[in-house]
Amino acid sequence: MELDNLVIRRAVETDAAAVAEVWLRSYAAALPSVCRAHTDDEVRFWIREVVVPGHEVWVADVAGSVVGMMVLDGEEVDQFYLDPPWRGRGIGDRLVHVAKQRCPARLALWTFQINGPARRFYERHGFVAAERTDGRGNEEREPDVRYVWRPQKQEA
Repeated sequence: MELDNLVIRRAVETDAAAVAEVWLRSYAAALPSVCRAHTDDEVRFWIREVVVPGHEVWVADVAGSVVGMMVLDGEEVDQFYLDPPWRGRGIGDRLVHVAKQRCPARLALWTFQINGPARRFYERHGFVAAERTDGRGNEEREPDVRYVWRPQKQEA
């Protein structure tokens, strides 16, 4: 699985089904103990009818196959998922780089506290935990953590 053909690009309408499948596979692999608030079909509908047509969605495409997805909502990374076989290959790094280019002053995101690999990934990219909750504010009722990234100030 080479990355010679990796392209990071904006999603188009015809990517919606592949984006949904990446979301579903990644969520199942990364968060097996977290109860999902929506069925697979509801997730597919939401991505097809709401997310892809109405949000800034970026995909990681390898040789024509979507292997990662990221949704930006202003300065908020709203969704960030990689297909499990493609993790650890630098694809997430490339997506974060795009997010930082698009929002150079600040980025924020939420992730579940139980998701240690995601938390380590964000921390490695300079995100700092800014808030923790007991999960009452999310549909899954799962304790989460808000991360914020701001660029390092340049020393004179």
